[in-house]
Amino acid sequence: MVALTPISRTQPGFYVSVVAAFGAFFGVFIGTGHGSMIAGVIGGAVLMGLAALALTKVVKNERAGRWGLLILVAIAGYAVAGFPGLFIGTVLGWFFGFMTFWLYEGRYRAKVAPYLTPGQVLWHFTFRTLCGAIFFFLIAPIIIVMPLSFNAENFFTFTPEMLRFDPAGYSLKHYRDFFTNDAWQDAVKNSLRIAPVATLLSVGFGTLAAIGLSQPHVPFRRAIMAVLISPMIVPLIISAAGMYFFYSRVGLQGTYIGVVLAHAALGIPFVIITVTATLVGFDNSLTRAAANMGANPVTTFFRVQMPLILPGVISGGLFAFITSFDEVVVVLFVGSAGQKTLPWQMFIGLREQISPTILAVATILVFISICLLTVVELLRRRSERMRGMSPS
Repeated sequence: MVALTPISRTQPGFYVSVVAAFGAFFGVFIGTGHGSMIAGVIGGAVLMGLAALALTKVVKNERAGRWGLLILVAIAGYAVAGFPGLFIGTVLGWFFGFMTFWLYEGRYRAKVAPYLTPGQVLWHFTFRTLCGAIFFFLIAPIIIVMPLSFNAENFFTFTPEMLRFDPAGYSLKHYRDFFTNDAWQDAVKNSLRIAPVATLLSVGFGTLAAIGLSQPHVPFRRAIMAVLISPMIVPLIISAAGMYFFYSRVGLQGTYIGVVLAHAALGIPFVIITVTATLVGFDNSLTRAAANMGANPVTTFFRVQMPLILPGVISGGLFAFITSFDEVVVVLFVGSAGQKTLPWQMFIGLREQISPTILAVATILVFISICLLTVVELLRRRSERMRGMSPS
């Protein structure tokens, strides 16, 4: 018979301090919302630290403790902020109950190598916590815009009806305004006239440049690459000002062709980078074999090389399309009223009219961007499978 080793409990000072630190983090937001960030930090740390100590030293039963904490925090949230507070309190109650026993029982070491020192384990989870916090701060502004786009009032803030989840506080009026307003629809048409053509030019020139620069015999490859990707590095306002002065001299300022060429110049670096990354794993012996079989360079490119680098080309084209469709600074310099794009109209709605319709437009653009980035990720995985870099 083999004796079972009892679960090793961690010291109270460790798990209580960690739970208190997370309580202080969430207390920043709660305290700021009620006018005192310091009180939120101190209150969150003290309350969650005491809760962790009570769950492990008094209640001891994990299931009862987690449910009890969830109910208490949910009730407190409802008392402070109504139904939104109830939802947030339920989430926080579950999180802190889980974390307390996860740390107390030592289960956090189950997913890490057993030979790691305590300092290495601490860094392992600290690094992931920092990444999660950065992701939260990056995504929070985007998430807030989405429910605001359904506001029944012409405000940029949450109304009391919205906070109470009252159906009367929500409406599709801003979306209806977007789809029925002539100014918005003209802006969409201009964007759809400019972005696809600029994308085609970016894909064509960027792909050819990437293939040429991938050849080892090309002189000054690094210098040429630096020049071609400079629109991605140079501040956009400088590029826009330079394009304005150049286009005004050659007669392209304020024309459709000028805006298309400007957006194509901004999209070419994305195509060059993605196609160059795809060409890193390309087997050049395939093109030599095609030439030995009698294929001319054009046939070799379209029948041998293009199918293998196509995921990178399409990915670069999607990035170029997003760049053109979302760009506003350059079009303000080189465009005219006849080329007023969707971002330009959003800028006007924010600067002059204070139109909440831009919230609905922003939500639609976020959804489109997510779809395009999903396609990019699928193409990246397909490219890796074709090159044998990942299992199918």
